[in-house]
Amino acid sequence: MAIGSLVSNRNFGSFVGSGKVCKTEKSSSHHAVERSVIIAAQYGQPNLSFRKSLGLRLNSYSPKTSCSTFLHAITRDGKLVKPLGVRTDETAKCSYYPHLTSACTLTRGPSWLQCQKSRHVKVDRTSANYNSNDFDITKGDVDALALAEGSGDALFIEGNEQMVLPWWENFPKRWVIVLLCFSAFLLCNMDRVNMSIAILPMSKEYNWNSATVGLIQSSFFWGYLLTQIVGGIWADKIGGKLVLGFGVIWWSIATILTPIAARIGLPFLLMMRAFMGIGEGVAMPAMNNIISKWIPVSERSRSLALVYSGMYLGSVTGLAFSPMLINKFGWPSVFYSFGSLGSIWFALWLRKAYSSPKEDPGLSAKEKRIIFDGSVSKEPVEVIPWKLILSKAPVWALIISHFCHNWGTFILLTWMPTYYNQVLKFNLTESGLFCVLPWLTMAVFANIGGWMADTLVSRGFSITTVRKIMQSIGFLGPAFFLSQLSHVRTPAMAVLCMACSQGSDAFSQSGLYSNHQDIGPRYAGVLLGLSNTAGVLAGVVGTAATGYILQRGSWDDVFKVSVALYIIGTLVWNIFATGEKVLD
Repeated sequence: MAIGSLVSNRNFGSFVGSGKVCKTEKSSSHHAVERSVIIAAQYGQPNLSFRKSLGLRLNSYSPKTSCSTFLHAITRDGKLVKPLGVRTDETAKCSYYPHLTSACTLTRGPSWLQCQKSRHVKVDRTSANYNSNDFDITKGDVDALALAEGSGDALFIEGNEQMVLPWWENFPKRWVIVLLCFSAFLLCNMDRVNMSIAILPMSKEYNWNSATVGLIQSSFFWGYLLTQIVGGIWADKIGGKLVLGFGVIWWSIATILTPIAARIGLPFLLMMRAFMGIGEGVAMPAMNNIISKWIPVSERSRSLALVYSGMYLGSVTGLAFSPMLINKFGWPSVFYSFGSLGSIWFALWLRKAYSSPKEDPGLSAKEKRIIFDGSVSKEPVEVIPWKLILSKAPVWALIISHFCHNWGTFILLTWMPTYYNQVLKFNLTESGLFCVLPWLTMAVFANIGGWMADTLVSRGFSITTVRKIMQSIGFLGPAFFLSQLSHVRTPAMAVLCMACSQGSDAFSQSGLYSNHQDIGPRYAGVLLGLSNTAGVLAGVVGTAATGYILQRGSWDDVFKVSVALYIIGTLVWNIFATGEKVLD
């Protein structure tokens, strides 16, 4: 931050200086700049402070500066004078002046202070026009200025591009949105996978068979299916903030009420799981809408990969902590504890989130340029062109590929603990802990895939090529490793195959899950709602079908179906998918 001067509004009409935040670069082609001492002062008012246009606040008690340059003060009669509190003293580091609190050394020696563009600054009743220019200033260029006693109003003149602030104040707002979405998805899968662990003691307590367990596991998708398209339309029309906030609160309440519903009876449990699915169903379309508005294309893959890795880490957290909570406090405790976390997230969401950058009053101009220069304009959607959308082959490639992908993913999500318990003979705690490894692998490889995809795009590869490479890995990797499960003979190798399958599956986050914003950014929420509806159908049918297959066949049969669908998805994706915009 460059602090130019403390100014009394009774003495000066305007200031012309070198303005914006400065950085020092050595150069022998300019005059030497002596040690510059800039005074951060409080004069006339004990708690002098100012509020910038971004809503940030700087208190004059603790000025922090890294570099600066001189400002010229011009009085109303046009005389050029030395700004108050600025002196060139080769020996002084910190000095004290009458009515001033402190002085801090800024720079010394041969240097040229290059300053960037500045802004108009307003403080209470005093304002100053602050222009950017480059100056070579030496001792002989300015005259001394006497303080005027009794001046009551004062102003810091300084640049507005950078401030020496805590790191969290300078953290990009768009990545705050990404992290909040990441946290929402973390809670989403924590609340979803706890049933896959709790179902083991619950089935013993209530004498449920495999078909009933499959019905309970699939009941979540009944509600999840209903709100995919509706959530996308809602988000595209009124904004993702309200929709995602609603979803988190709704599914958190449903999670807390799940043990009560189970004790009342099976129909009530099925209804409560469906209610939970209604809340989680709007999450992905709403998130996709928000990310499409906040994140430029150059950061799209990595941001989506980070958000979706929240789902995987949610699975890790849920599967790791659920057995411990069940063993110590009983199976209802996982629903009460996980569900209550949603209220904490919701409070942060209301305070920090905005549906689009245009709605955030605290967003810096620099970050606005990054966002709007790196993305296409997305006006609010009033009418959904369903006929146009459904006439596009890349849209159907998304829908079919999403179905094929989710069949295998949801089977592993809901049935993996049971597989470990029945086939690998792990106990409840071991089943939960070993289930962590594949999801942890997904969290790591999703982010690796996101950075790889963005790097390839930045190096000139077409978006279409990058999406096809990433999704091919996301399909063929799981197909290969699931096909090996019938040949392994040890639990360790089975867990390793599961981990490798899920790790390669995570590359899909930079493939089909990033493609909605590529082909139709204005309809990103609706497109994800459409494709994820197909994905949910795969979850409903696949999860329930697995229970019936296991009554009549084996786990090998379950995995063969998944492998066949992965191969079909690979063919459809590489023939019909594109990374180009097909919907305006």
